[in-house]
Amino acid sequence: MTTRPSLRRWLAALPSAALALLAAGAQAADINQRQIKFAFVNNAEHSQGIGAKRFAEIVAQKSGGKINVQLFPAGVLGGDLQVISSLQGGTVEMTAISAGLLVGRDKAFGIFDFPFLFANAKEADSVVDGPFGKRMNERTLAQGLVNLSWWDIGFRSVANTKRPIVKAEDIKGLKIRVIQSPIYVDFFRTLGANPVAMPFSELYTAMETRTVDALENPISNVEVNKFYEVSKYLSITNHMYNPMMIMFSKKIWDQYTPDERQLLTAAAEEAKLYQRKVSRDQDAQSLATVKKAGLQVNEVAPAELAKMRQTAQPVIDKYRKEVGEDIADAMDKAVQEARAAAK
Repeated sequence: MTTRPSLRRWLAALPSAALALLAAGAQAADINQRQIKFAFVNNAEHSQGIGAKRFAEIVAQKSGGKINVQLFPAGVLGGDLQVISSLQGGTVEMTAISAGLLVGRDKAFGIFDFPFLFANAKEADSVVDGPFGKRMNERTLAQGLVNLSWWDIGFRSVANTKRPIVKAEDIKGLKIRVIQSPIYVDFFRTLGANPVAMPFSELYTAMETRTVDALENPISNVEVNKFYEVSKYLSITNHMYNPMMIMFSKKIWDQYTPDERQLLTAAAEEAKLYQRKVSRDQDAQSLATVKKAGLQVNEVAPAELAKMRQTAQPVIDKYRKEVGEDIADAMDKAVQEARAAAK
């Protein structure tokens, strides 16, 4: 069959992007009807939930409506560690989780909970989007998990009912809820606090009943989850930064076609850029909101933060051995390269 000259000219004039779309359409034949449960602990209004919603929209669009991502916010399917177990067992497909929470399954992930590791969010992005992030992605496979992308939770600060934290010593004696990761417990214990590890879903009630009198979380979490209702003071410590991993059950992933896997990975990466911006914008907006709601907010002076880091150095040294010197050295190198590139 001979192609008409007009058709040949039309094909030749198509931009490469359009040809790519035609190719993608051809591959879409290997996309099946799928239902994906995406569980996470924060509310739908949190950047975690907003990013998940955007991911679901992209997946629906790219799959022509064949893949439906159903969101389960606010811990309705369980806390972070419970949902990770569900992923490993293949009863839930997806979750978004702070990277450090995987430390119970692989000690190397404790590296993301090192105090004062990153100077800013751009530095963190560079590390997780680069070779170091890919190296950690490979480690999740042995845990029955597939990481699709690295999103943002943000820098953590301290809210409490007792007093503003102006000096490093002000943390002493606070009964503070921390995530279920040993380095958090050791870090705050070294600073003189009394850390209590508990699931995020239990935190509001624990603050309300004074089971604990302090929490450490990103500012957006304080606002969206209304912790300002059960706190009096918020001190900007930025003591840890949390990258968020978008995890998929490997047990289910292995049943998907290559086209489906490619689609989901591309959607998670596309949603990442949107979610990171929302997360960082939300932090700024949340700070204004909690101030208006009555929280007394104070910045902690750099000299006091330096004292905290110095006090915590034995904890950092301890966990360098826990995570493995090779991982710690690789992180150091990645951070140094990110800082050099930013100059």
